[in-house]
Amino acid sequence: MKERLQKIISHAGVCSRRKAEELIKDGRVKVNGHTVTKLGTEADSVRDCIEVNGKVIKKERLKYFLFNKPDKVITSMTDPAGRRTVADYFSQIKERVFPVGRLDYHSEGLLLMTNDGDLDYILTHPSHEVYKIYEVVVRGKFSERLAEKMSEGVKIDSGITAPCDIEIISYDKEKNKTFLKMVLHEGKNREIRKMMEAFHFPVFKLERVGYSFLTLKGVSRGTFRSLSPEEVRRLYELHK
Repeated sequence: MKERLQKIISHAGVCSRRKAEELIKDGRVKVNGHTVTKLGTEADSVRDCIEVNGKVIKKERLKYFLFNKPDKVITSMTDPAGRRTVADYFSQIKERVFPVGRLDYHSEGLLLMTNDGDLDYILTHPSHEVYKIYEVVVRGKFSERLAEKMSEGVKIDSGITAPCDIEIISYDKEKNKTFLKMVLHEGKNREIRKMMEAFHFPVFKLERVGYSFLTLKGVSRGTFRSLSPEEVRRLYELHK
């Protein structure tokens, strides 16, 4: 059965579907010895010999994990500076899984890891607006008025953020810290930190505690669990 090359490559666990498209356009993919650069090209993962960067790929079993990312870990498979990456925590997994979306270096919490390029594409595409829940601690007293204003959108370097929900959980007067719950439906780079910077509220802690219907329950920091077939099915059904 013929499928698009980027889909075959992502299902083989080489990289995400978007990254596979870049590899094709860069001329780093061959089918039966011939370099392919057209994105619409289809191939048969069983009958055709498909090479990426000179290596023949084989279709892998699809894997899905919910990872509780610690602080000071790069959401990348490699890091030239030698810092810890999410890949370090999955070294015993035979399949080459990659992160769905990102959490920045100092952000913690729920991160999905998979080798399913289709699911990665669905969950990270802006039009699907997958909601993510964050617990945020900032310095200073955060007012209800500011929460309402910020929830309507904030101008940052990449544009105006989409509307979000901001709830003030508590304020610690002695430590001068406000504890917030934020629900976002988009994923701009360092979005929450930039939103807070725009109003001069330094972020002490940022943890993603929810992703769609998934939570961190039962998954301690630095560990992961497999998603159940039912959870994978729900992710597809809710966001396709």
